[in-house]
Amino acid sequence: MAAALGRPVIRPVAAGDMAAIAAIYGHHVLHGKASFETEAPDTEEMTRRRDALLEKGYPYLVAELDGEVVGYSYASAYRPRAAYGATVENSVYLRVDRAGRGMGSMLLGALIEACVARGYRQMIAVVGDSANQASVRLHLKHGFEMVGTLRNVGRKHGCWLDTVLLQRVLASD
Repeated sequence: MAAALGRPVIRPVAAGDMAAIAAIYGHHVLHGKASFETEAPDTEEMTRRRDALLEKGYPYLVAELDGEVVGYSYASAYRPRAAYGATVENSVYLRVDRAGRGMGSMLLGALIEACVARGYRQMIAVVGDSANQASVRLHLKHGFEMVGTLRNVGRKHGCWLDTVLLQRVLASD
């Protein structure tokens, strides 16, 4: 589905999206604190990661605006142990020039819907850097609750960083 001019469309990821996704994520890795990676993965590595998620049935979505991928979101395993199988962790990244325009909210909302449709029960957000209040607010807006902060667990750009944990119920018994 093509995006109408000026209006973003949320759609499943496609093979041709990976260079844009690698560029978006690479910027956050190299210049931000949301990701605790310190070296930007190339398009090939991002494609490998996407393929691994899709093979396991996790949703992976992009925001397209005027023919360009300007953001993406996906769900992944929260932890590798089998008992965590109904719990997912979410990731949402936007091109920096598109932040604060509602696209992150569109991506997260669509990701939540996709995870509910797949039968997941809990979604966890692990927000890198407690100073990232935009991400915390985004998750609170979508029904997440703050469940904890891990203090000084990562070091990046010369700073010790916290991670904020938020949780959202997707389905209950």
